[in-house]
Amino acid sequence: MKGIIFDMDGLMIDSERVTYEGYVELCEKLGKTLTVDMYVQCLGKPVPQIWDVFYKGFGSDFPAPEIMKANHDRMAAQFEQEGVPVKPGLRPLLDYLKAQGYKTCVATSSTRERVDKILAKADLANAFDETICGDEVERGKPDPEIFLKACQKLQLPPEACLVLEDSEMGILAASRAGIRVVCVPDMKYPEPEYAKKTWKIVERLDQVIPLLRESEQS
Repeated sequence: MKGIIFDMDGLMIDSERVTYEGYVELCEKLGKTLTVDMYVQCLGKPVPQIWDVFYKGFGSDFPAPEIMKANHDRMAAQFEQEGVPVKPGLRPLLDYLKAQGYKTCVATSSTRERVDKILAKADLANAFDETICGDEVERGKPDPEIFLKACQKLQLPPEACLVLEDSEMGILAASRAGIRVVCVPDMKYPEPEYAKKTWKIVERLDQVIPLLRESEQS
């Protein structure tokens, strides 16, 4: 493997719990109760499909776009005040990848504007060779488009890359792209039908390092 493709939210950035808590608070103000089960249906999906989860759960008149924007503003303010919470093991993994000459790319369903702000605030703006965002593709995860375009940006074939994901939709997208995927679960451990599509499932990002070393030696 020569290229490593990273998801962002829930994989590199410890944002899913913050996002969930924000949605719970905002929905309660409208008299709605957002459950964990409902929220995990949003994980890894493009924005319109996240809105659909809210419409299905709360009705077609629910102000999903406004609630999402309010929650992103809330989270941005929290990150501004407290810093961006980076997942354990990310920086050691990035150091290893750089030292070993791997190419790296962020491939996330989030918008370009949000991604650039978060990576800069987390001191990760220069940590990756490439980035590709949800508003730069026509079809979001679980469609493979974003990962295939990440491979193109890295100028590598899918079989030379590895995707790191936390969500089932990301696992499915990588599988459909023909790219090996390692899952680092966040709020939800993948169901068996998705788990079997992974190469490995690990608890922390730095546990990817021995997997790469083993692959390099084989």
